[in-house]
Amino acid sequence: MSHWYTRLLLGVLLCSCSLTLLAQPVSGQEKTLVADETAKTKLLGKHRFSVQWISWDRFGSALITEKNGLLSIKGEQRLPNSSDFLTMDGIITKVESRRFTFKGKIVIQCKEIYDTPCVREGEMTFIITGNRKYWRLQQMQTCNDTTDYVDIFF
Repeated sequence: MSHWYTRLLLGVLLCSCSLTLLAQPVSGQEKTLVADETAKTKLLGKHRFSVQWISWDRFGSALITEKNGLLSIKGEQRLPNSSDFLTMDGIITKVESRRFTFKGKIVIQCKEIYDTPCVREGEMTFIITGNRKYWRLQQMQTCNDTTDYVDIFF
């Protein structure tokens, strides 16, 4: 086999591998594991979104979308004329009847509670308990051991 032909084959192989890697989601997960289709349907779309430090009266919004079987969520709560905020961004890795697992980042900035923004990253769980009309983040203890109630309403 000639030297130029070997280099050509190697180039094609490397290009093919690069394209395969680019096609993979950053999270490494291709699809959300859905154990309950009704719960998935309830999750999809726009929802009220809040943490008690920002406001119980003025909600933000969270949008849950699906692309190629992978659910993603992006949410924000902000008040006018305030530097306080709540943001959420990531993917939903698993959906069950009364819970879902989220992998991503949640940031809370509330000057009365935190000196700097409280950042949480990784895998977290939201659960519906009792007759509540929302999913609540279960990892409630945060940066300075306060309890945050991060809720997504349906």
